[in-house]
Amino acid sequence: MAKYRYLCVVEKGETNYGVYAPDLPGLGTVGDTPEEALRNMQEALSLHIEGMLEDADPIPPATLVAADFVAVDV
Repeated sequence: MAKYRYLCVVEKGETNYGVYAPDLPGLGTVGDTPEEALRNMQEALSLHIEGMLEDADPIPPATLVAADFVAVDV
């Protein structure tokens, strides 16, 4: 069993939270909380990659390895 690791971005919407992985365009999930949205994304990633493997599609490499906040004084 292989391990795949992708950076996922969590964004707050008006009524929920959305999550997407920039390295996997078109794949995203939502949830009522950031934690729920990330759990949903973990399941979506797993199913997506399993499907790609079954179809013998190449698995895209993770190019984004970190994200952080940057503070500035203006």
